[in-house]
Amino acid sequence: MFRQKKQPPIRSLIGEGTRIEGPVHFTDGLRIDGLVHGDIRAEADKPSMLVISETAQVNGEIHAWHVIVNGVVRGPVFASTLLELQPKARIEGDVHYAALEMHQGATIAGQLHPSVDEKPALRLAASNA
Repeated sequence: MFRQKKQPPIRSLIGEGTRIEGPVHFTDGLRIDGLVHGDIRAEADKPSMLVISETAQVNGEIHAWHVIVNGVVRGPVFASTLLELQPKARIEGDVHYAALEMHQGATIAGQLHPSVDEKPALRLAASNA
């Protein structure tokens, strides 16, 4: 079957009802349920996961390895490995990604920019190879 890389643990939370003004820097994993006015950036060269929940809103630029969105993002998103857009995701800005998973109901008001650095290996789901 497909090998899945171990995801970094979510070590930080910006809770619902919390408002952050200014840039946010994190390592490993971060979950946002509140409001962030500022750029969000994971530590470069390390695997990271950012979860933007259904109740969250981010106004700023996002940089992380794996980004999961189910809330509102106003600004560009840079996901160096995977961008997952859940059904209630709303992005107003360009998205840059290596791989994209988009559920029905998610919307993007911006341009899609797939990474051209390397092509992902393609495997058939029914393949035993």
